[in-house]
Amino acid sequence: MSAVLVKELRERTGLGLLECKKALAAAGGDVEKAIEELRKSSGMKAAKKAGRTAADGVVSTRVAEDGSYGVMVEVNSETDFAARDEGFLGFVRKVVDAAFENRQTDVAALMAGDLEASREALVQKIGENIGVRRISLITADAGVVGSYVHGTNRIAVLVELKGGDQDLARDVAMHVAAINPQVVSPAEMPEEAIAKEKEIYTVQAQDSGKPAEIVEKMIAGRIKKFLAENSLTEQAFVKDPDVTVGKLVAAAGAEVRSFARFEVGEGIEKEHVDFAAEVAAQLKG
Repeated sequence: MSAVLVKELRERTGLGLLECKKALAAAGGDVEKAIEELRKSSGMKAAKKAGRTAADGVVSTRVAEDGSYGVMVEVNSETDFAARDEGFLGFVRKVVDAAFENRQTDVAALMAGDLEASREALVQKIGENIGVRRISLITADAGVVGSYVHGTNRIAVLVELKGGDQDLARDVAMHVAAINPQVVSPAEMPEEAIAKEKEIYTVQAQDSGKPAEIVEKMIAGRIKKFLAENSLTEQAFVKDPDVTVGKLVAAAGAEVRSFARFEVGEGIEKEHVDFAAEVAAQLKG
């Protein structure tokens, strides 16, 4: 069966890989016929939800007892109410455990088989679109991985330290959750980000009417401040503003190597529905 046809059917229905393959095989490779047949089955109840925006949900982590590696996942629902459902949270635990045990970050590969069947069953039960959005895996190199999940399960962080221990890594992860740095250190800031800031500051400084050499110093100072404010090691530690995160970690003989931060729904454009208009449209229909 053509992978292109299977992909098209999955995108148009929101159903699982195996179900789409079976439907296409039964329809002789005719996508439209396969859709017609799927509409007659209970599976399309899940598919109808696939077009709705799943911008709520939870994030979750699991870290090895020895801190050698950790995984973090985001699983989305349409509403916060569904995200508190025990069935939904049970599904999240299954996803985290599977990602952890297989050290898998490919969502499609992870969901193939039993997990996809569980997702579809959950959609049927809850009546909302449910989706595993992303997975992060961090492995420690001569150090430890620590995690922190904000109390409402809406922000989660993994931090890798070279040296140190999981308690220190958790403290740094808590800081990352609260302050949301862009990079570990100034040296890691992408050149395009610096160039964009410099362009903005240049226009602002030139408008000040000050001499060129003063303008250059103003721009350099603002870039330095931008890097300090957005680099983890340069930020004032959230639990003790008198020390930077870099100095906190160095005092323990450690070094921050990497971090990953997930916030539920970030980057998703949530659909805003005018329910009055929707009802009016249905009545007219």
